[in-house]
Amino acid sequence: MKYTRANLLTPARNFCAALSSSSPIPTLLTHFTHDPYPQAHEHGLPHLAPFLGRTFTGSDGVARYFEVMTSELGFEDMSFEPEAEWLVDTSIMAVVIRGTAKFYAKRTGQKWDEGFVYRLGIAEEVNEEVSGRGELKVQEYEVWADTGAAYLALNGRLGEVLSEEKEGGTGGAGRTRRSQDRKRSGCGEVVGSGMGAYGSCGQ
Repeated sequence: MKYTRANLLTPARNFCAALSSSSPIPTLLTHFTHDPYPQAHEHGLPHLAPFLGRTFTGSDGVARYFEVMTSELGFEDMSFEPEAEWLVDTSIMAVVIRGTAKFYAKRTGQKWDEGFVYRLGIAEEVNEEVSGRGELKVQEYEVWADTGAAYLALNGRLGEVLSEEKEGGTGGAGRTRRSQDRKRSGCGEVVGSGMGAYGSCGQ
């Protein structure tokens, strides 16, 4: 059967609504297939956070992903771009969605505003023993997010980085204290900047 854009948007919309409203994990799982096996994967280096860089497979695995992630992070004000801007590929049954939220590390309380991307692979439920057989649901849940901010917040260092940015003023947004010091000393921030003929800063 050839599914349309509208067909694929429905399960994606339902899942995003459940997630953004902080539905309990059992409710989130109703939006995933049982067969074929579902999976969740948040891209990033595994040593930055326990929910990154691993593929959680099966209903128990997906539940475990959400358990681990929500034990470390919380969020507020999650929203998604208008559905007209959601990317839908009917040939591979996938929906790509961009969203924003304010995340916070539960251990440290440090918060940050974040943009993220979801890729939802959609499939038809074929398990005869579960409700919703024949329905389209999420099978693959992939996440690309700000893993650097999450790592810093989980370790209580995000505030330090943000304060360093503020020290540079509006013109120095995104720059660390070290980069500001280099700028004041005459050393540039790009290759070759601040270098004299046959010489360089610090030599």
